[in-house]
Amino acid sequence: MKKLLAVFAVLFVIAGCSPEVGSEEWCKEIKEKPKGDWSTNEATDFAKHCIF
Repeated sequence: MKKLLAVFAVLFVIAGCSPEVGSEEWCKEIKEKPKGDWSTNEATDFAKHCIF
């Protein structure tokens, strides 16, 4: 049980460190990520926030 809580705590901290969708940092990260690894939502958000 303690291990499960520790895993959730680590995931919560890591998720808090990711940049906000549409920010300059986020656009830069997505540009560096191989296009084959983009999710549909990432591609849509990239087009909406970083191109237009």
